Amino acid sequence: MRCLIIDDKPLAIDILADYTSKIPFMELVAVTTNPIEGLSIIREQKIDLVFLDIQMPELTGLQFMKILDKQSMVILTTAYADYALDGFEHDVIDYLLKPIAFERFYKAAEKALRHLKPGGVQNAQINESPSAAMAPEFLFIKTEHRIQKVNTRDILYIEALQNYVSLNTLAGRVMSLQPLKKIEEQLRRSEFIRVHKSYIVSLRHISSVERSRIFIGDTIIPVGDSYRDAFYKLIDKTT
Repeated sequence: MRCLIIDDKPLAIDILADYTSKIPFMELVAVTTNPIEGLSIIREQKIDLVFLDIQMPELTGLQFMKILDKQSMVILTTAYADYALDGFEHDVIDYLLKPIAFERFYKAAEKALRHLKPGGVQNAQINESPSAAMAPEFLFIKTEHRIQKVNTRDILYIEALQNYVSLNTLAGRVMSLQPLKKIEEQLRRSEFIRVHKSYIVSLRHISSVERSRIFIGDTIIPVGDSYRDAFYKLIDKTT
């Protein structure tokens, strides 16, 4: 997998270059502190994956991706979590927060490798359909006043309300402005399932099932008629 690193901090480039050299399936083609030069490199050479900083002079990472127009896969690297939602909306493969641990870098690299077709062309991005095997271990949820990071393992169930979506987690409730379908697309299908037009549940946290009702702790969630067959089929696979 041919890679390019773009970051205006030479130290950040050195760290990413060192990480890349330790992974057998990655080939570092070039590094640059100039995003405009990075675009020229992509035009002249086949680049499968770009490690891209967001905050850079002349051209930001988000502006870079608009020009790039999905010619290469992108993994964002930044010290600021505030841009995560924008990054996922541009279909990035992953979002790495600095300082980046090697283990986290390796996981992102493996994710990119799985999204690569044999010909070296981008296959799929992080915001793929629920049937896809890969999904992020956490979500960045847009609320009224901030972007909240939520670990998917902590989600009990998700409920669509009138103008909001409520993510009910082990730590409490997070109210989101994102549509339910948008959140559903980012969840791992083997762990979450839509059981009603207004509900998605975590299979991990289901206490019991009785007729057309799901019990998660003291909460009772209805199973809609059009979702019943798919839900019970999935349940049968785990029993």
